[in-house]
Amino acid sequence: MPWLQVRLAITPEQAQTYEDALLGIGAVSVTFMDAEDQPIFEPDLGTTPLWSHTHLLALFEADTDETDLLAHLQLLSGAPLPPLQIERIEDQDWERSWMDNFQPTRFGQRLWIVPSWHTAPEPEAVNLLLDPGLAFGTGTHPTTALCLEWLDGQDLAGCQLLDFGCGSGILAIAALLLGVERAVGTDIDIQALEASRDNAGRNAIDPARFPLYLPEDLPQEPVDVLVANILAGPLVALAPQLIGLVKPGGRLALSGILAEQGEEVAAAYRAAFDLDPLEVREGWVRISGRRHLLA
Repeated sequence: MPWLQVRLAITPEQAQTYEDALLGIGAVSVTFMDAEDQPIFEPDLGTTPLWSHTHLLALFEADTDETDLLAHLQLLSGAPLPPLQIERIEDQDWERSWMDNFQPTRFGQRLWIVPSWHTAPEPEAVNLLLDPGLAFGTGTHPTTALCLEWLDGQDLAGCQLLDFGCGSGILAIAALLLGVERAVGTDIDIQALEASRDNAGRNAIDPARFPLYLPEDLPQEPVDVLVANILAGPLVALAPQLIGLVKPGGRLALSGILAEQGEEVAAAYRAAFDLDPLEVREGWVRISGRRHLLA
């Protein structure tokens, strides 16, 4: 059925007032959207930050009276209304529309990420079946793509790998399909570990080849290859631990790093690794290299 959509241009300070007011007068959903493509990175723990210019979208049933709606909204908010737009929108198959946004994608020469409802375009390629509905990493973000392409270009046969901050398990599972003997995944989010486990099963990965741990339970055993697609702050803070988890001569790939943060993160690893030139894509970077052999 069609809907009546109200779009308000608000500040973060107005968000709670108008969310409560809209729900109070019968909105069936309320959504916050960035009005200026302004990213939010590394929010403080326990906070839900909003953009400095935010659009609040509220959906009402199509027969809602616009005049009464605005009058009640102003009464409940207790202030003049911010700039707004009202339009009637047609219903659609939202699930199908969402699914259509995810198509099989190739990374490097061998590897394809294939949504679970699609047929693999190249059945003989290395095809990783993924359910994007589990989130935690789908391959569409530049940081994930940079790591997948790096993995595709490596000789991984017989290696032991650690995916630090594994999310959906996309990097570890890709590595296993590309020839890694065993991959360990760790994440602070139990739901992410469940997503990794589900995606591994979807790809017929033997659980013994892909053990999963919370960070406090992670065995501190050095590996041949370490990948970490998290954030710049943790990568710097965890550098001593992550360095110690890579064998001499082992390989490292880090992402989740903004271009302007690249040198700071690289500096935390340069003493222990021969680093490659930074790979930059859409304002994000990948840092990779090989650990020095011990004298």
